Amino acid sequence: MYIPAHYHQKDQEKLLAFMREYSFATLVSVQENRPFGTHLPFVTEERDGKIFLLSHMARANSQWKEAQTQQVLVIFQEPHAYISPSHYNKLQNVPTWNYTAVHAYGHLTLVEPLNQAQALLEKMIDAYEPAYKAQWHQLPDAFKTGLTRGIVAFEIEVTELQGKEKLSQNKALEERQRIAEYLKAQEDSTISTVGKLMDSTF
Repeated sequence: MYIPAHYHQKDQEKLLAFMREYSFATLVSVQENRPFGTHLPFVTEERDGKIFLLSHMARANSQWKEAQTQQVLVIFQEPHAYISPSHYNKLQNVPTWNYTAVHAYGHLTLVEPLNQAQALLEKMIDAYEPAYKAQWHQLPDAFKTGLTRGIVAFEIEVTELQGKEKLSQNKALEERQRIAEYLKAQEDSTISTVGKLMDSTF
């Protein structure tokens, strides 16, 4: 992704925290010479100094077949806000958009056999709704087996992380503070979160 120097976020721990907070992301690969995307929940793990993204998709979704043989991209993005030029000191300004995004490149590997795929599903339960674990364990084995056979579990070993925080860093401090205060006062939580993120850049 295009990242001007003043928007470049290189802090890996901060990037990982963002990926975990905004974990519903887009898996992008090339299928039949066209970009192909699937929207999925991910679990981010660190193992032996490496980063892995865990998820699953419907077996009927053919993306997993070609994705194993190429580099894939997972895009994490959530808080964003329109920035009006009315916040700036000078008249000669135009509207823009503030946002944060992380691009994770890597290689996809299927998680097999069945028991390992179910173990991955349980990791996702632990991440998203631990209280459901008791109900999951009460489900008949035949039901869980049928469910697992209908999906493809996979993990992506991340080879490169790119982080971008476009939060008005190219503007005067007075303007940035004014924008942040305006955004934080908005009822839309997506917009107000951008204002809070801007506070961390001052």
